[in-house]
Parts: sequence; C-alpha cells; structure tokens
Amino acid sequence: MTYKWNYLPITTEQTEASRQLAQDLGISPILGKLLVERGITDVPSAKKFFRPQLPDLIDPFLMKDMDVAVDRLNKALGKKERILVYGDYDVDGTTAVSLVYKFIQEYYSNIDYYIPDRYEEGYGVSFKGVDYAVETGVKLVIVLDCGIKAVDEIAYAKEKGVDFIICDHHVPDDVLPPAVAILNAKRLDNTYPYEHLSGCGVGFKFMQAFAISNGIEFHRLIPLLDLCAVSIASDIVPIMGENRILAYHGLKQINTNPSIGLKAIIDICGLSDKEITMSDIVFKIGPRLNASGRMQNGKDSVDLLTEKDFKVALTKASQINEYNEQRKDLDKQMTEEANEIVSKAEGLNDKRAIVLYNPDWHKGVIGIVASRLTEVFYRPAVVLTRTNDLATGSARSVSGFDVYQAVENCRDLLENFGGHTYAAGLSMKVENVPEFRRRFEEYVDKHIMEEQTVPVIDVNAEIDFKDITNKFCNDLKKFNPFGPDNMKPVFCTHNVFDYGTSKVVGKEQEHIKLELVDNKSNKVMNGIAFGQSSQARFIKTKRSFDICYTIEENTHKKGDVQLQIEDIQPN
Repeated sequence: MTYKWNYLPITTEQTEASRQLAQDLGISPILGKLLVERGITDVPSAKKFFRPQLPDLIDPFLMKDMDVAVDRLNKALGKKERILVYGDYDVDGTTAVSLVYKFIQEYYSNIDYYIPDRYEEGYGVSFKGVDYAVETGVKLVIVLDCGIKAVDEIAYAKEKGVDFIICDHHVPDDVLPPAVAILNAKRLDNTYPYEHLSGCGVGFKFMQAFAISNGIEFHRLIPLLDLCAVSIASDIVPIMGENRILAYHGLKQINTNPSIGLKAIIDICGLSDKEITMSDIVFKIGPRLNASGRMQNGKDSVDLLTEKDFKVALTKASQINEYNEQRKDLDKQMTEEANEIVSKAEGLNDKRAIVLYNPDWHKGVIGIVASRLTEVFYRPAVVLTRTNDLATGSARSVSGFDVYQAVENCRDLLENFGGHTYAAGLSMKVENVPEFRRRFEEYVDKHIMEEQTVPVIDVNAEIDFKDITNKFCNDLKKFNPFGPDNMKPVFCTHNVFDYGTSKVVGKEQEHIKLELVDNKSNKVMNGIAFGQSSQARFIKTKRSFDICYTIEENTHKKGDVQLQIEDIQPN
C-alpha cells in the first residue's frame, strides 16, 4: 500500500509556545511541539498531562440523572430488591458488567449479571433478557454499554414492574427509553463536561457516585481501574481528559496488582514478565476477552473477570484463549473470501465503499473482516451475514469519515443500528440488502473527501538520529498511555542508509530487520519493518531513502530502543 505522509504543521505562535514550553520543562523542542499539538501550552497543563491525578476526576454528580440513579440503587439495597447487571458482549460491555457487579457485590449479595447471546438475542437489551429479569424476581436492571435505543424493550420491562438504569456512551436517538435514569454524556441535555467515557467508564462514574453517597472511601474503587483501562484501550475512545486519568491509573493497577481474572489472561498471553501497555491490551488481552462473545457467550468473560480463585481463573482463561484461536482461524478464512470477492468485483476502482453479504459467514467475526477490508482497500466497509431472518452486520470506516452517519442515512431500511464515528452495528430484512448497498455507496460517494480515500500517515516531526538520546526517549515515555487524540508520535528521518547488516526475517520472510545510519551522524539505529520485505532489494542498493517510524523499547534488550518502521520511501 502506498501511503501519503501528512506533515503536521504548527503556526508561528504555536512554534514559539512549544519552544518556551520545552525550555520551561527542560525537554526537547520536538517534544514541546508534541505537547502543543495536543492543546497543552502551559507548564501546569503539561504537568497534569505527564502525571494524571485521581483527585482531578470529574464530580460524577455533574452527570445528568446521576442523583436519580444513585437514589434508585440505594433504594434497591434498602428494600433488599434483586438487582441484575446487564451488558453488551464485547470487551467494553463485559468489563463494565464485571466492574459494577464486583463493586456492588462487596456490599450486597442479592445481585446477578446477564450477557445477551449474540446469536439468539443480538446486540443490546432483549425481550428475552427482560423476561429473564422478571422470572428471577429482579426489580432493578443496571444496563451497561448498551440500552440507549431500547425504547420498546424497556417500556415492556416497565409494564412488568422492572426498573432500568442505563449507563451508555453510544449516540442516542431523539426519543429516549423510559428508564428511571439515563447516564450518557452524549444526551442532548447533557450536563457532564466530558463526553468520551467508555461504557465501562460510565459504570465507574456510577460506582464513584454510589460510593460518595454511602461514605465509601475512594481507595476502594482503585482496584477496579484495571478494568477501565482494558475497556478504554479496546473500545478505541480518546485518551485525553478524564479517560487519560482512568487509563493511566488503570495501567498502573494492571502492572502492580491486577484482578485475578486479568492476571490469568496476562499469564495466558505471555505478558507476565513485561510492562503492559495499551498496545498489549489492544492486540492481546482485548481480543481474547472479545473472543468468548464472538464464538460462544460473552458471559464467559465476565465469569473470568469476576473469578476469585486463581487456579479456576487460569482454566477459564485457557478456554477463552481457545475461543480466540478458533476466532483467528475463522477470521483468516472469511477475510480471504471477502478479499477475493472484492478483488474480482467489477468497477471496484469507481466505488468508494464496500458492502458484502454472505448468509454463511460467522456473525461473531464480521466486524473484524470489515476492519480488514478497510485496511486493505481503504474504503468504508459493511459486512453482513444472515442471522435468523435478518441480515446483520458491522460497518467500519477510514480515518476522518463518519460511518455512523452513513448508516443512519439508511435508517428507514434498518431494523436496528447503533455505534460510533468509526464503527457501527446494524440489522435489516434480507430483501433490503441491495437497496441498502446502493444507498450506502451513494452516501459515501457524495460525502467522503478525496483525502479520506488515500491511506495517510500523520508525521508529527522530522528528526535526525542524533536527536534520539536517552533523555529524549525517557521524556517521550511520559506521553503514555497512547491512543486516540494522543497517538504514539510518528517521526520521520530523511536520507538514511543501510548500515550493511539489514536482513529479511520472519517465518515467511515478510519483515525486515534493519540497521540504519543517517547522513548527519554516525549513530546506528536498529529498526523493524513489519510486512515490508518487498523494500529489501532497494535498501540493499546502498541508495538513500526516507523512513517514518515510532520509537519503541527493545523487548529483547532492556534499555535499548528500536524504530518500528511504518513506511519506507525511496529518496
């Protein structure tokens, strides 16, 4: 794939601010520029960014309906009502259910949890789930990471004498469900100053408010922050503002004293002896927790995350790991089939969106396949399969394009939909698929901008190898944790050469292990270019080339750094 390198410029004023900030903080001007790019222009803000503090968490009672939600929960405890914690089957939903269930269970025993079956019930609150609550004597349901569109289901629950508290972060419709309380900072009448919490983050704020109302000290909530970090990383929400505080301290908890269930997953992933980062959660921990909901039932993940016996947790983690292996096999097979369909499609180059329907595809993996298609063909993609009598599927997007709005534009064809800017879920009658494909492709064609159809690498700064000192790397670490709105900085260096020892590596000889020098110093830098072995022949010609890369700690040599090469372009 050919990338366009997008150099991120700053104004003269920002340049001066970054220079002054770097001087005041005693850091490289390059890092001062990175701070300014993130909207940080003064020393107090920089110190808060580098050292997020738990006392800076926002007052949870600023959230609309929080007082009502806490009062209803306290009433349930006082009247000894049965409580059901209900959530989505993905990582955000299962961590949210685990967090709320674990905290309330410390003080109250008449409580249970419920995860809907992806295949029998689909996403969100189901009538079957409401019936389960009624049959088991539940009077209060706390629903997490879903529920904001469950108008009919919650009205049905209300008729049956079951109250709902909704803790969600998805975009609501104009009509809200008839719940007792709706905690969602994306409400039109929102009063909370931060809109980007994960579903688990909303659950944490609810428990924070519950703790305040009952005189429970804040330190009792800290062990739950590991679950917040897992949800923030896995649900791809911004890691600035309040999310940065939760993620920072959540990672601290994961690396010092993770919950028993997470410790078991960490062991299974082979991460026990390393410092865990957001990237480890995204690529190793999150997919395993997701796999149970994709292949079996998300309840397995909650069972693991709430387990108190480590030996039992290891057995459960092994089972979830097996689900993940099954998921990878299915993912590979379906992605190959999808790629082949798209590659053979007539007029592909004229279309700016991909919509595929195959009734035999596995529902649990279609979201991953949609993501793969956007990566390979760089177009918004919708992948659909058949579940019962409906075509159900997932939409994924490219950088800068709002796929949720594209799906919403076809809402008259849909039975259900929900999601975010870059990811959405949807269902429709099978006979509506051709018209949906036409309308979706038409919407994308009209609204996507030319620059959104080309894969772009945002380059934060041009540097030379001599700039990559030990102090520079140590100061760069303070920008952790990385994620949306605080992406890992990408640097570029021009006119670099092979030191003479670079070689192709990997089982299928698909990667390049590099040793490089630039033309401004004698410093030799180690690097790895994953999946770029096609560039090896050019590199060996001794001609110069440009690289863009992130700076990583070398996991094999403690204290050393290596460049993770994002792209190589002949000079």
